[in-house]
Amino acid sequence: MEEVRATSAWVASHSSHVTLDSSGIESLAEKIKDSIPKVEWNFEGIHFFDNGPLTVQYLFVLDALNFCFWPDSEMNYDHLAVGLKEALQNDSSAFDADRLQKYTGPELRKMLKWPRPLPLEDERVRLLHEVGFELEKSFDGKASNLVKSCEKSAANLVALITSHFPGFRDHSVYKGRQIFIYKRAQIFAADLWGAFKGQGYGELKDIESVTMFADYIVPAVLQHLGVLRYSHSLSSIIESNREITSGSEEEVELRACTIHAVEEIRESVQRKSGKQVLSVELDLWLWAYGVRYPSLQHHRTLSIYY
Repeated sequence: MEEVRATSAWVASHSSHVTLDSSGIESLAEKIKDSIPKVEWNFEGIHFFDNGPLTVQYLFVLDALNFCFWPDSEMNYDHLAVGLKEALQNDSSAFDADRLQKYTGPELRKMLKWPRPLPLEDERVRLLHEVGFELEKSFDGKASNLVKSCEKSAANLVALITSHFPGFRDHSVYKGRQIFIYKRAQIFAADLWGAFKGQGYGELKDIESVTMFADYIVPAVLQHLGVLRYSHSLSSIIESNREITSGSEEEVELRACTIHAVEEIRESVQRKSGKQVLSVELDLWLWAYGVRYPSLQHHRTLSIYY
């Protein structure tokens, strides 16, 4: 994740469309320094949880498919999480590696009880097949074996995932330099840590190495709070709901500058409060803020990475 931090900082220092406002960072850090909540993953409602390896399998499948809901105005993350949970409750073998390799689009739709084609449905099916194939080939079919191989390190886990599963290789080329984001690989590590409360499969001794998860909502929140500033042309694109191409300068800047901004906020909060703050905790606070204000306009990019 140091590559994520370093390359995101490089983008922020060369950005043409998105800039960080240092006064906005300090103002927000002062406002939230005493109110950052400790991460409490609520797995009672929408998620499957049995405190064992089946939960790990569920989370890996969930995070393999956790991207790009916005083209369908009625679909959201909860539909995915609940649909996969109910599928597993009805059939504990639903996510066995050999079965993951065989699902079709209509079968995935039926599993999620969704009445029409899913956004990027073909890509979601392709990623299910990829996960099933590589789990079977390298980890005896079990995501829990993947987790055991990381030796209780979030950084090792992200490295393992991105080396074995191409669909998690969330990186771009920006102004001639490779930029690493790794949103879904990192969120799997954070989901494990949160779901298992830092114990068992969730014991990751370097959870502080995980960055925030660069998506659609948090950049919009940071722009609303005066931390990020957009160029006139980028603002116009977002306000008119025009699509921004995946891997374009604007899209990379939105995500990388968000990561760097959260790192700057985290460091400021730590200086002001004298307490350690995790990027995961800041991400959760910012994401929850954005959910409370659904009128915030986010950028629109068709992508398998977020």
